[in-house]
Amino acid sequence: MLLPLGVALGSGTAYAASCTTSTGPYQKQVEKFLGRPVDGRQSAADCKAIRAFQAKHGITPTIGYAGPITWRTMSTMLAQRAAGNNPNKAGRCPTNKGRIACVDLTRQLSWIQDGRTLTYGPVPVRTGKNGTETRTGAKKIYWRNINHWSTLYKVWMPYSQFFDGGQAFHSTTKSMWNPPGSGGCVNMRPADAKAYWNLLKNGDDVYVYGRKPGT
Repeated sequence: MLLPLGVALGSGTAYAASCTTSTGPYQKQVEKFLGRPVDGRQSAADCKAIRAFQAKHGITPTIGYAGPITWRTMSTMLAQRAAGNNPNKAGRCPTNKGRIACVDLTRQLSWIQDGRTLTYGPVPVRTGKNGTETRTGAKKIYWRNINHWSTLYKVWMPYSQFFDGGQAFHSTTKSMWNPPGSGGCVNMRPADAKAYWNLLKNGDDVYVYGRKPGT
């Protein structure tokens, strides 16, 4: 991967080890998101704040550069915040199914509703990356395993609820905004995955729609 000009490579050109002096293409947007002075020019304080955000969410290279992946992550967060307590305002998830788990890939959000009544969420999720996208359409939960071991990925998948082939809701310890995404499952924070486990059962409807940013 080519690094932007100004990345420290022992040349003393950066403010600190692995911190770039380069102004990124999304500098102003990133500065505004982070509550920094919006001047469109990289500073040592900007770099420190951007690097902290990148490190928290596993965005690499973690060099404080306001690039497309960092801004895409922030844009997704802004869309999630804008959803508020009415994630199905546009009516994309069916309201005639009774209890249903909705997954909006575009906003990386999921929630449970009963008709038009929101019963849980919305909560951030981490869905399939480019090449292993979470498949869209109407599904049903068909198998549940509270402490599933993935023989494919060699990892534990707590609170697994499978709804389409090997794709399932399950908890993970990774950030929900960690790029590039999952192998197709709908990753959830542990508390949210547990809540889904307690609220859903085999045969319940799942509806997946939209398109994950970057896929």
